[in-house]
Amino acid sequence: MSDRLRPLGAILAAVAAMLLAGCASQQISWGGFGGSSEPPPAQPAATLLPASIPAADLVGRWGLAAYHKEEDRGRTEAAARGQCRNPYTIGRGAGGGVIMHLADQAQPTELSLKGGADGKNYIGPPDEPAPGQRDREIVSFDGRVLITRFVDPEIAGRYGTSVYVRCGAETVAGKKGRK
Repeated sequence: MSDRLRPLGAILAAVAAMLLAGCASQQISWGGFGGSSEPPPAQPAATLLPASIPAADLVGRWGLAAYHKEEDRGRTEAAARGQCRNPYTIGRGAGGGVIMHLADQAQPTELSLKGGADGKNYIGPPDEPAPGQRDREIVSFDGRVLITRFVDPEIAGRYGTSVYVRCGAETVAGKKGRK
């Protein structure tokens, strides 16, 4: 081979090797001859864990306020109680969840209460394992006061920690001390 054609031959050999390597990685099905015509098995779906708080316990009218600093929690709870004149309503969803707003969404949607592998409870889109980026962690709940925080740090930074105080005589009996 001449010296001028030697680099071209090396390039063609490298391209041929890459093409053959690509063919070798493909599964070819010729009826009963090698390979499989069945699709690869699907990955198992992440397990959705049940929450320890029933969705029905959150349905009702709530005063709502939020804070960014822990020292403001008591004052914010009092402010939330004052919001019962214009309450935030958590509705019962047709699929067993609750009707609430996701962050930055104008329309409320059905969300699920779900447990996380970390032992915490979350509120978020159904069929997504917790904690998901669009979920709220339930920080505490005693039947009268619900405190939540968004999982996504950017959203949590904008919205803060939400304090919901049940309005009127609507209380959930026997829920004291539940977390």
